[in-house]
Amino acid sequence: MTPCPIGHTQIIEVLLLATGSIVPKRFVNILAIFLLLVLLSVSSVSQPGLGRGGSLLLASYTDITNKVTVSIKLTHPKEGSFFLEATFIPPSGYHLYSKDLPLTGITGQGRPTLLELPSNSRMQSIGALSENVAADMVGDEPDGPLVYPDGPVTLTLPIKLPLTRGWVNDQISLTYMPCSALSCKVPTIAKLIPVLVPGAFSVVP
Repeated sequence: MTPCPIGHTQIIEVLLLATGSIVPKRFVNILAIFLLLVLLSVSSVSQPGLGRGGSLLLASYTDITNKVTVSIKLTHPKEGSFFLEATFIPPSGYHLYSKDLPLTGITGQGRPTLLELPSNSRMQSIGALSENVAADMVGDEPDGPLVYPDGPVTLTLPIKLPLTRGWVNDQISLTYMPCSALSCKVPTIAKLIPVLVPGAFSVVP
């Protein structure tokens, strides 16, 4: 025998009867509407909410090894475009090195500032990494490393989101090293940051 479907109103009536409560039908209907709104609210919270022109904060932390503060967000500025943005804030009086620096620096000096996707990432890089400030030489050495001015640096990477719906567990790789005129702090090399990103079918194109 196929069971009859039971609506929210019937469920509330059964619960009230079980507790010995007798309430007007109108009150039962109000409770049913309230329950439905709560369920819809919970459902919407669990879904990705990245619309065109919006952004999502994916991660934010201060590195205990070198005191660099990092925030990572996913942006969707226009139709079909998605970008990862990482902002690096070194301690006061410190600078970061250019994204174009070799991985091992120049004669061992410095490390590049990088925002990358690991080889097993569900996201795909579809363009070159860009910077919001220009790097320059330090001192009079023509072959010296390129550095950014003291202060925050933001790197941007164009990407494709995973071809799925809902949330996707992924990782982002970060490299950076803060230095001052007198000393350098411990570099962070290819640090994997876990992030939760929306699938491409869950956002506004």
